[in-house]
Amino acid sequence: MFDINNVSEDYGRTPKLKAPPKSCDTHSHVYGPLDKFPQRQELKSRFAPVDVYRNMLDRIGIERCVIVHSSFYGFDNSCSLDAIAALGSDRARGTCVIPINTPTREIQRLHDGGMRGVRVSHGADDLSPENAADLARLVAPYGWILQFQDKRPNWIADNASTFAQLPVPVVFDHFGRTSPEEGVDSSEFKAMVTLVEKGNAWVKISGAHYSSKNQHPGNEDMAERLRILIDARPDRLIWALNWPFPDYPFESGVDADSADFLNQLLHWEVDEQTRKMILATNPGKLFSFDD
Repeated sequence: MFDINNVSEDYGRTPKLKAPPKSCDTHSHVYGPLDKFPQRQELKSRFAPVDVYRNMLDRIGIERCVIVHSSFYGFDNSCSLDAIAALGSDRARGTCVIPINTPTREIQRLHDGGMRGVRVSHGADDLSPENAADLARLVAPYGWILQFQDKRPNWIADNASTFAQLPVPVVFDHFGRTSPEEGVDSSEFKAMVTLVEKGNAWVKISGAHYSSKNQHPGNEDMAERLRILIDARPDRLIWALNWPFPDYPFESGVDADSADFLNQLLHWEVDEQTRKMILATNPGKLFSFDD
């Protein structure tokens, strides 16, 4: 069984779906050795190093990636920067976590190190949708994104006007983590679709288990949400693994294999042209791989 706390080697299957060239995993985390990258002491430590992550990407045929800085490191982005450097600028970008009073010289240093956005995850630090406008003004000159994840009910609908006015692209992680029970009828999902239709919001096709009533890897009820998003703006969708699968329902007895997360695009009957947009074209533009 996959162990998020100690991922010392990669294992798993070759996916049924052959990813197109320049495919990108837009959301995964790296946890380095504790003696080099200390983690928050109140949390159980994790180990999922960059070399194992690289081997996994090679196994499933993904050429590019975005390292999302973990809340385990607070505002210290060293582990993520180290991973980006190890993978190389042709393969890796990152999103960091920074205070809203970060000086421009530090943002430039992070940009030079491959960072292209800020992760806003309410409850993990001082950042939230409520102070996103200040953060957006800080990073807009660098062409960065803001990516959002929140566990609170109605957080997208309640902040929709803020999201619509931000001067940077807005990315909702993991299908927006909208209600499993209400599905496509939820006010949250409808608010997210409206923002996507306007053009400045993007959605990560990832972490389906957060919003699904069905068991992984099928998550059949997510197919309808994805079809609605594709009908709205296929050019505003990106795909991600969320490796090494934090919050994955391991208690269900179903192991986590990266190949299954890629195969979901086949299972949900996404056509080849749209898959290419979601996997390669869209992230290539959003994260400045293909400037």
